[in-house]
Amino acid sequence: MLTDPLFYMAAIPSVILLGLAKGGFSGIGILGVPLLALVISPVQAAAILLPILIVQDAISVWAFYRTRDDALLMQMLPAAAIGVAAGYLLAAHVSVPMVELAVGVITLGFAVQRIRAGDASAATVAGRWGGALMGAASGFTSQIAHAGGPPFQMHVMPMRLDRDRFIGTSAIFFAIVNWMKVPAYAALGQFTAANMKAAAVLMPLAIVATWAGVRLVRRVDAANFYRIIYALMVVVGAKLIWDGATGL
Repeated sequence: MLTDPLFYMAAIPSVILLGLAKGGFSGIGILGVPLLALVISPVQAAAILLPILIVQDAISVWAFYRTRDDALLMQMLPAAAIGVAAGYLLAAHVSVPMVELAVGVITLGFAVQRIRAGDASAATVAGRWGGALMGAASGFTSQIAHAGGPPFQMHVMPMRLDRDRFIGTSAIFFAIVNWMKVPAYAALGQFTAANMKAAAVLMPLAIVATWAGVRLVRRVDAANFYRIIYALMVVVGAKLIWDGATGL
């Protein structure tokens, strides 16, 4: 694997996308696993990228943890743990393409609606139970299809948090969710020497890409930040729909 040029042709852009996502451009990281899965199995791709994600999480948390929303994290994280556990227990009975298709349709519809509505609907925010539901959905889809971002964004983005508070809350949420997924991958026997060696080789690029994301996102005008994220959600939603439809 590490001597195959095709592996690096997929792995390098995959890690860069993940780094930019962890740096603050939420959403595009969801493209990382499917891209790497073009040359290796999806399960192996996810296993290789999980240690990379955890290191990238540490960088993004360090950069933005001061601007987190603790109340929002307390609302969503316990439910996310339930979602991750449910995803692991139900993995054999749930169709990944169907989950991708459903999440993609909802994500695309949500993003298009928000773009058309603009700031006029910014105050429409789900309550505590809505947050718990989306937290569980994020944990579940993250475990099943590595697609935890859209449910989180659909709950948080209508709140119109300032840019750094949104990024800080997202960074901590997914840092914890990714650690929740570690036991499942260990139980599946995916932390092999070959996979960990591949992760180690890609790690320096992952660190540089995350720092680049942190620096770039801070150059984005706060007023335009949400427009960029909504546009990325359109891309992510379309990608999930494609993956789900072609996988059925």
